[in-house]
Amino acid sequence: MELRQLAYAIQIAAERNFSRAAEKLHIAQPSLSQQLSKLEKEIGVLLFQRSTNSVELTHAGSLFVEKAQSILDMVEQLKKEMEDISQMKKGRLVVGSMPITGSTILPFVVPAFQAAYPEIEISLVEETSANLERLTSSGQTDVSLLSLPLFEDSLVYETLLEEEIVLAVPPAHPLATRTSPVDLAELGHERFIALKKGQGFRKLTLELCQQAGITPEIVFESSNMETVQSLVAAGMGIAFVPYLISRRSFSELAPVHVPLQGRPVRKLVIASRRGRYISKAAEAFISTMKRVVSEIH
Repeated sequence: MELRQLAYAIQIAAERNFSRAAEKLHIAQPSLSQQLSKLEKEIGVLLFQRSTNSVELTHAGSLFVEKAQSILDMVEQLKKEMEDISQMKKGRLVVGSMPITGSTILPFVVPAFQAAYPEIEISLVEETSANLERLTSSGQTDVSLLSLPLFEDSLVYETLLEEEIVLAVPPAHPLATRTSPVDLAELGHERFIALKKGQGFRKLTLELCQQAGITPEIVFESSNMETVQSLVAAGMGIAFVPYLISRRSFSELAPVHVPLQGRPVRKLVIASRRGRYISKAAEAFISTMKRVVSEIH
């Protein structure tokens, strides 16, 4: 049994298709089929049920893929520990981030880190918070920038910053000239623009409204906070936005940002899988991130 055969089985399970798996693995489909058959013959069980239109995992296959993923993850961890011994002269770091955080924090952090550690390759994974938690839990990212609360029990975290939530309103909106913080209870009749389901900030928007005893009328949804800002500026509704986003100028047509009563915040954290080896490169990235965030916040 070879490590590459484990990777082949994992990819086939993920794609449920030999052609797509072979393409992702950059090998010929006949070679992939041959390697899988060789593996199944060696271990004496069928891992996949093949038919003309589908490829499905058997019970043994499901168990095999789960264990194979754990083995490859341990091999990857061993590589990282060996890279540390070589004093960070080379290495690769996979960093996960929500789109909002990626656009406001990482553009400052990544250049600073690469200036200090030019031989460390950084691979960025941008996903919704729900997907990112799953990726981090399965070891597919070294560290991830997430916001509380976290729902995966296998994750541990340390706080990066508490970021204030402000209200974005159209320039012609009556609240645009408000000099005092806005009471959330005043927003019950407003039309809201929000991020799509699965994103952490969408949950936070609903929670803030629930705490204020209002049910938001969400008239537009987007996966991009820049689009949310633009729709607010165009007069289509109001939205909650993170403070760092409010500081950015997206276009000439920009919304007005006003504070909320009680100064609600979202807590950004650096998360990783519980018990996962944290490489020196990851530790250095976390340290760089903390320093840069303290400078820009």
